[in-house]
Amino acid sequence: MIFIKKHFLITILVLLSFFPVVTLLAPGLPVTHDGQDHVARIANFYQSLQDGNIIPRWAANLNWEYGHPILMFLYPLPSYLASFMHFLGFNLVDSVKLVFGISFILSGLAMYLWMKSEIGKMEGFFAAFLYMFAPYRFVDFYVRGAIGEHMAFVFPPLIFYFLHKLRNSSSSLYLVFGSLSVAGLILSHNAVSLMFIPIIFLYIFYGARFSKNKKVFLLQAIMMILWGFLLSAFFWIPALFEGKYTLRDIVTKNEYATRFVQLKDLLYGEWNYGGTGQFTVQIGVVQWIMVSISVLLLIVKKNRKYVLPMVGLLTIFIITLFLMLPISDIIWQKITLLQKFQFPWRLLSVEVFVTAVLGALVIAQIKHKKYVVIASVILGLILLRPAWQADGYLLRSESFYSGIYYSTTDTGESSPIWSIRFMEHTPRAHIEVIDGEAMVQEVSRLSTSHVYKVNAVKNSRIRENTVYFPGWTVFVNGKPVPVEFQDQANRGLITFFVDKGESMIEVKFIDTKIRYFSNIVSFLAFISMILYLFYNRKIWRVFR
Repeated sequence: MIFIKKHFLITILVLLSFFPVVTLLAPGLPVTHDGQDHVARIANFYQSLQDGNIIPRWAANLNWEYGHPILMFLYPLPSYLASFMHFLGFNLVDSVKLVFGISFILSGLAMYLWMKSEIGKMEGFFAAFLYMFAPYRFVDFYVRGAIGEHMAFVFPPLIFYFLHKLRNSSSSLYLVFGSLSVAGLILSHNAVSLMFIPIIFLYIFYGARFSKNKKVFLLQAIMMILWGFLLSAFFWIPALFEGKYTLRDIVTKNEYATRFVQLKDLLYGEWNYGGTGQFTVQIGVVQWIMVSISVLLLIVKKNRKYVLPMVGLLTIFIITLFLMLPISDIIWQKITLLQKFQFPWRLLSVEVFVTAVLGALVIAQIKHKKYVVIASVILGLILLRPAWQADGYLLRSESFYSGIYYSTTDTGESSPIWSIRFMEHTPRAHIEVIDGEAMVQEVSRLSTSHVYKVNAVKNSRIRENTVYFPGWTVFVNGKPVPVEFQDQANRGLITFFVDKGESMIEVKFIDTKIRYFSNIVSFLAFISMILYLFYNRKIWRVFR
């Protein structure tokens, strides 16, 4: 009882967050656009971890068991967390549902923590409510099943919280946790992290105005961002530089142009579980009310203290709004980096964040804030009640996800450029003799290591029914041999020659130079961070 009285608003916030989460207790996986595929990906991720790969990059059972490099380009943090839950004993589906539920609650607590520190408790509570109970959050949750984007919402407020703390303190813990939060954002979702990086830098420059020691703050803030990028380098560097070997740019080219939204739909839209153009892209009624009030407060200059942040937030709000409309197509054509977002409506992630903070600034400037917050919460809950429930549940066995999966789990954008986009059938065997005469015996098979014993009557050509991607290497009696993968008769599959006689063959997926380099970068960044915890006082004393 003492804890509840002391942390009353946090208690209410957590209780409110249980309303959307409690529906996850129903048996089965909520029916969403991507939910089933995410479970299959995580099943492959977990299998790779079990096989000894600390950084899983290859999904062995996807693509009709021909394998797929999707894990190289798929934000790994949700998969690590779900795999940990699965290791603890939860089944795959429940592990994924736990990630959804925990992420939702933590996102609200993170926003509360930041806004409470910036403004006050009531403002923090209201910002957290708006941040969680925005229509787009439930589109990610119960319509799209977008686990990475859903988890990414945890980290922006955490990053801002630790930057806020660094303004007045050069504590090594704030810097370390802030860096981990930046890495968490990048590892949660590629596109969302790109959206928030400019906003993070704007906040750094804004915060420098209030810092006791601007030089130290700016240095630590830059180090925090840099460390976050270096810690996550094992993921984003290979994903960036090896994406050229996939169909990504071909499959997704100009896809953004078909995903613009209309202004009226941003104002309001009926709840729907359909695909793009059907599910609601509304920003939220309560959120729009807060935006409108913030404009009025600026006109009357209610509190000059909040003028600059409100102007900044409204500017971001308007720019983001514009970029979601068809009229902005010329901008998307000129600034091709925007096309990495894939869907213009994905910028709703920024609008959710901005409107939550604007709501806190509005509450900070009005009288009877308690009653306004209560009324807004009640209105928000009533309007969003249809949104926090699944459209149905899939009841499938564990083996459906962990066994051979008859899909690449994407639209083929991660498929190698020299391969068939979708294999669409399972191989007759893991390995076949396509020329010559030989007997083949499978010795062992892990996700990234396939070992065979071959007895060739004469020189023979062998096909290993695995889609080739840089890193796959064939060793015959311990020595690497040339691999052919662009033969049109065996398009995209690993083929090689063996000489007459007995041979031990290992087909192994190893790190390329860029992957090895990125792993070393992340490892050194982690070690340097540990060392910094011990020596930070000596480092920063020089700048005081």
